[in-house]
Amino acid sequence: MRWSGVAACGLGLVSIVAVVAGPRWSHSPFRLALPAHIAAAHSIEAPYHDLFPPGPAVGLELVVEDLSDPLYATHAGDGSKRLFIVEQAGIIRVLQPGGTVPTVFLDITTKVLGRDERGLLGLAFHPQFPNNRRFFVNYTRRPDGATVIAEYRASGSSPILAEPNESVLLTIPQPFANHNGGMIEFGPDGFLYIGVGDGGSGNDPGNRAQIIQELLGKILRIDPDQPQGPSLPYSSPPSNPFFGAVPGRDEIFALGFRNPWRFSFDRGTGQLFVADVGQNDREEIDVVTLGGNYGWRVFEGTRCTDLGPASCAAAGFVPPIAEYAQTGGRCAITGGYVYRGSRSSLPLGTYVYGDFCTGEIFSLEGGAQNLLLDTGLNISSFGEDEAGEIYVVGLGGTVHRIINPMAPPATAVTLNGGSFRTGQTIAYEATITPGSMSVLADVYLGALLPDGITVLSLIEVSSGGMAVVVGSSPVPFLRNTSLSQPAVVPFSYAFLGSEPVGAYFAFAGSAVPGTDPVNPANQISLAVREFQFSP
Repeated sequence: MRWSGVAACGLGLVSIVAVVAGPRWSHSPFRLALPAHIAAAHSIEAPYHDLFPPGPAVGLELVVEDLSDPLYATHAGDGSKRLFIVEQAGIIRVLQPGGTVPTVFLDITTKVLGRDERGLLGLAFHPQFPNNRRFFVNYTRRPDGATVIAEYRASGSSPILAEPNESVLLTIPQPFANHNGGMIEFGPDGFLYIGVGDGGSGNDPGNRAQIIQELLGKILRIDPDQPQGPSLPYSSPPSNPFFGAVPGRDEIFALGFRNPWRFSFDRGTGQLFVADVGQNDREEIDVVTLGGNYGWRVFEGTRCTDLGPASCAAAGFVPPIAEYAQTGGRCAITGGYVYRGSRSSLPLGTYVYGDFCTGEIFSLEGGAQNLLLDTGLNISSFGEDEAGEIYVVGLGGTVHRIINPMAPPATAVTLNGGSFRTGQTIAYEATITPGSMSVLADVYLGALLPDGITVLSLIEVSSGGMAVVVGSSPVPFLRNTSLSQPAVVPFSYAFLGSEPVGAYFAFAGSAVPGTDPVNPANQISLAVREFQFSP
């Protein structure tokens, strides 16, 4: 594992954080630099944050580097613990657990127009992916830059590859090169959600985000499992606000967005968190619900733009739950995830997000925004793995995992799906196998952890056995024992609650022969069994 450098910050306390070296860009490749058209527009007073107090102590652990313009990282939900990484040019790479070099899963570079804010922008795996091998992508196509939502399948013979055949679900023309959105994700309702920007330029010149006959500037929701007909390979849920006879496009779930580049569902509550990139003043976070109108271009965050055509006094606009000003080099919000992991990397329920231009990572907890890290990365996205841990994607070619170097000790250990609390005992069987000859030996067992960490109080409970205390002077639990056949020995581990979160331990054995000389043929080996601590 590679760690970045360490710095300290805080108010009266020292917070250990990782700072990743990297260039600071003055603008985001995901937004065009535009004149301040609305500099004179008046502003509604709002409790937005300019200076963020420090949040919990966190760090970054490098997972993979040397990528080409990565834009997203996600998992397949298939129990494989693989990490899938999206590159802007049109490549999806897959990283195996414990690996450092991802391999190509899908290459559609010949289809993708990948420059500026365009490219392969989103990836979502079907909830039944382990059974149907279906996944979906969001990209801007060659040569016209239109948004394409398409379906692919993983190979039936090789799970590390995708089949090249494409099925296009939806195509959305884009009048300008910027504000394409790009996020797609399946919600807890099993439907596919799609984030679409307002069509680009600046200040939404066509007011498309407010026009319900347009798909631009919206969060869409479709059902790819129920085709409407041969010419429409999806349907819209009847609960969508403009479905059927109601005026407006069937696919719309919510409206009034400028560029909802990244959104996510809280796996604990099912809430939809959308980060909407601002024009020249505010970056906002919305909790989006069915039929909501989130204000753009009438509002930028809670700031009235005076762009109309609707009045800022009109009813029906939903304000953001949080926003911040484009000051101090901040320019474009990158939405993240609500933390629901098991490693105590952050307090549960904390929403994590960042700013592309400054590389700052923020948290939103209990309505308060805090600065977690100032990384120097150009944060193109965040990602989440199967266990709920959060990743940071740097456009310069990296993916890091957010970790907490000050994480509290574990309070439980998970074994074969069961959870054991402090003071409880884990019982299981170990198999001791002799070498090619019968051996008369004293057998010692020890519990091994990474980096020399030792677990205390390992108790052997087989009949006639002796206690083994790891970390002090161990005593044999099988003394002067002749082994000619594998022996199955039941024993247990009394969980202390002081074990480090995320650490693995394994039982290992050795034999000290009695009268036989020490030689490889007479050695005794113990089958290794691993456990992982989690809170």
